[in-house]
Amino acid sequence: MIYLVRHGQTEFNVARRFQGGLDSPLTALGAAQGRAMGLKLRELIDPVGAAIFTSPRGRTLETARLIAQEAGITSPLIVEDGLAEISLGSWDGRTGAEIDAETNGRWSSLDRQNWYFETPDGERYDAFSARLQAALARVAAHPAAVRIIVSHGVAGRVLRGLHAGLAREDMLALTVPQGVIYRLDPERIVEIDCSDAIA
Repeated sequence: MIYLVRHGQTEFNVARRFQGGLDSPLTALGAAQGRAMGLKLRELIDPVGAAIFTSPRGRTLETARLIAQEAGITSPLIVEDGLAEISLGSWDGRTGAEIDAETNGRWSSLDRQNWYFETPDGERYDAFSARLQAALARVAAHPAAVRIIVSHGVAGRVLRGLHAGLAREDMLALTVPQGVIYRLDPERIVEIDCSDAIA
């Protein structure tokens, strides 16, 4: 069984800065979301033999540690570079308004679902999705009975879309809430809300 979560809220999320290949710390709410997802997983899984696969970014590592602590998972985290968020190149760490001010409105002119792949020097969709597909295959091949992926917003959309066999436009239209667990069943994806466990 594979579960997929997005990291908890970060300071850049609050400031509406695009993190991409950069990082920022979890907020108090983000830490609470991580703990809540761990508590919910404790109800759903046997922590013995469970494995957590995390993107190498600090925000996912911090969320993964909180999940492990609350879920009772004692095995070491498995850092999977292929689960990292898309790099936006020179647009990493910027806001849409900042980009528009420097590029004569370029960011605002881009399609809301595809702009991540149209930055001047960031990752493109084909390479990004291939990287995530390979990472998902490595997770799926791991012998642990329960595998938990801690990833990101855009990466989480694409991971769910790849699992479900969705077209590109459909996967990029998926919502990416924080504090939610997705169970990747063979025939469907089940959303598990953890808001009732947020303290």
